[in-house]
Amino acid sequence: MQRSNIVKTGNISIGQEAPLVLISGPCVIEDYETSSEIAFFLKELTEKLDIPFIFKASYDKANRTSISSFRGPGLIDGIDILKRIKKEFGIKILSDVHSINEIDRAAMVLDIIQIPAFLCRQTDFILEVARTGKVINIKKGQFLAPWDIENVVEKITSTGNNRILITERGTMFGYNNLIVDFRGIKIMQDTGLPVIFDATHSIQLPGGAGKSSGGQREFAPVLARAAVAAGADGIFMEVHKDPDRALCDGPNSLKLDSLYNLLSQLKAIRKALDVQPES
Repeated sequence: MQRSNIVKTGNISIGQEAPLVLISGPCVIEDYETSSEIAFFLKELTEKLDIPFIFKASYDKANRTSISSFRGPGLIDGIDILKRIKKEFGIKILSDVHSINEIDRAAMVLDIIQIPAFLCRQTDFILEVARTGKVINIKKGQFLAPWDIENVVEKITSTGNNRILITERGTMFGYNNLIVDFRGIKIMQDTGLPVIFDATHSIQLPGGAGKSSGGQREFAPVLARAAVAAGADGIFMEVHKDPDRALCDGPNSLKLDSLYNLLSQLKAIRKALDVQPES
């Protein structure tokens, strides 16, 4: 199947010939009020900066470190919250699914369905997600080399769906640590598909806090700028109004009030890449 380096959802185009896109929101839905406040903030900010925006929040985090970790409101209540936010703000919505029995209900609301990193090799699950015909965002597993993603892509395209995004989120480096190889952006773009860089999960310390993951959010802007300079088609960032009190992934989430300067820098870097050298 021929693949396009431009993937569309509504009026948003993602790829090398399109503007840099932002996928952002809280790690997990804590409640409607918190999620809608973040969505409203991000919509206003991205409209001001003229950056295409897709809202991300998880209704269930099924891969938490501890049995006692907060997982979210669950499929039914969570999808209803995302549906309400989508209608209220007129924005595109991304969330992750974790089991086959979630797919049909989630696909009724989601514009982009995300395959979690830990499930990116689960063939039957991937095939069922792909058959929805929705845009699919593959989170590249921390355990995969960049060239291994081709096998995941082939599973999805075997269903006739070529509406695919690939997201880099770092590679395991020893215990409780990740490292980013920016060569992977170009390697994965060579599949003919857009590549998104997850700036906040890439500075996560998986399981690093014992019963939860740690993180080094101060490095997320550094990696985000590097990824755009390396040619990433979009940036994925988890954000919160008070990350230190977030119920999930707070240590690697960015504060809302830090985003204006960072997004302005990322847009400027992307624009600089479009400058053609003099002949």
